[in-house]
Amino acid sequence: MSVALPPRPKVLMVSSMPEWDLAPMRAAYDLVELPAGGPGTLATATDITALVTSGGRGANAALIDALPALELIAVYGVGYDKVDLQAASRRNVAVTNTPDVLTADVAEMALALTLSLTRRIVDGDAFVRSGAWPGKAMPLTGSVSGSKVGIVGLGRIGEAIGRRFASFETEIGYWNRSPKPSSSWRAFPTLASLAAWADILVVAVAGGSDTLGLVDAPTIAALGREGLLINISRGTTIDEAALITALESGSIAGAGLDVFLGEPTIDPRFFRLGNVVLSPHQGSATIATRKAMGALVRSNLAAHFSGEALPSAILQRHR
Repeated sequence: MSVALPPRPKVLMVSSMPEWDLAPMRAAYDLVELPAGGPGTLATATDITALVTSGGRGANAALIDALPALELIAVYGVGYDKVDLQAASRRNVAVTNTPDVLTADVAEMALALTLSLTRRIVDGDAFVRSGAWPGKAMPLTGSVSGSKVGIVGLGRIGEAIGRRFASFETEIGYWNRSPKPSSSWRAFPTLASLAAWADILVVAVAGGSDTLGLVDAPTIAALGREGLLINISRGTTIDEAALITALESGSIAGAGLDVFLGEPTIDPRFFRLGNVVLSPHQGSATIATRKAMGALVRSNLAAHFSGEALPSAILQRHR
């Protein structure tokens, strides 16, 4: 006599994930894709108890409220600024993310963008490919070594960025909302004072309403004509219009950007600028890190459905 197995938990996939993550998730759960018509068109909305989303997609109040049985939002990424935490708390829904596992890669991206700008790596590649090298020398470039590097936001990623720049014999300064007495680096009282001191300003704060337009026009202007701005946080953390104006006018020397407002559709004025390096939000986009991120998402799902403590909770659920 066969014994009926209990139904598998239904998990809504708001964002796509690599097959190496989906295969083990399909084995454990009933995965449901979010239809183009939104959650209102889901035939099984009342049975969905967890959803997986990315930092870029998040989960707004409308999505959360459309899933009456929802218990967990698992974010595939470190940023959770697009998850409505108030709506999740009101509905007693837990929220998790994937911190730490992507810290090294994002810090490396900050360094890579800086080196690309100072040493003009993209320009050098185009110069060699054009065939111009035999006829003339490429102009001299700048250097990172000995520079003053200002870090905006000294969290996990900001500290990792500072350690990497320190190996280039740079001076490190930072601005952070809360004091960091354990840090030996120089703290600045305001963003503008940090920018005025720094040769390179690296933005590493979390996204969200608290940091919307944090790096404003006066801060950008304080960098000066030789200053570089690097952003590996969120496009919302910088006054992008002010940044473009500064780049067009030469009020700052250049920018290395991995994030933008409205990405993946970005302001076309960036395409005409020769003093920027543009990257399509690739900070954590390595195979090793994405596998680690997926494993942490699965660990959070497994812990939730087995009643264990969540490995990386942002918001706990009261049982």
